[in-house]
Parts: sequence; C-alpha cells; structure tokens
Amino acid sequence: MRLKIVTPDRIMLNQPVSRIVAEGPDGAFGMLPLHVDFVTQLVPGILVYEDRQGREHYAGINSGTLVKCGAEVLVSTRGAVLSDDLERLRRRVAAEFRQTDETERAARAALARLEAQMVRRFRELDLPS
Repeated sequence: MRLKIVTPDRIMLNQPVSRIVAEGPDGAFGMLPLHVDFVTQLVPGILVYEDRQGREHYAGINSGTLVKCGAEVLVSTRGAVLSDDLERLRRRVAAEFRQTDETERAARAALARLEAQMVRRFRELDLPS
C-alpha cells in the first residue's frame, strides 16, 4: 500500500509501506495492505510505518484525518515531523509543535484585537452627534 502524509503546505511523505500503526480517538489501530477501506480522525501522537524492507519509521502527527481507499492511505494533518529515531522525533516534535502553538496564539491575539477595534468603531457609529 502507499502512504501519503500531507500538510497544508507540502507532501511530507509519499512511499510504499507494508504496515501502519496510528492512533485514533478510540485508541491505536494497525493496517496491513488488504485492510478494509475506512476514514478516521487521528489524535496527536506517533504514526509508525514499516517500509518494504521491514524498517520502522515514525511520524509525529499533530492530529488529522486518515483515509484508506484501495491501496492508498492518505493522512492529512496540520503538522507532521518524520524521523527514524524516536528520541530525535520527540525533540523535533516538541520544538516544532511548540512554535506552531505560539504562532497560533499570536494569530488569535491579533484577531481578538481586530475584533475589539471593530466593536469600538461600530459603537462610535451609533453615538448621537
């Protein structure tokens, strides 16, 4: 089967695999090439995949959706970090997802300021002259 991991800005992985282990809201699950087609949410965690030579690889996933259709497995996620070493993956995930959280927090703060300015402007329009 072919595993493709995509984020909003790029294709992180697109390669044949022989096994996938991921985690959904109801717990971890595994997939082999003849697994039934389905769709599920993914919770933040580690997706494990095995290449055709039997080597395990890891992807830190920042939540997302997994779609299995035929021989294709598509993982769509806000963020992913790939590694062959779990400790290196842990460090990279902590750093990259922390940066993403800080960026999102700054964007929410900017949006809140913009909304507050809009409310003030609307109130100024309603004031009698």
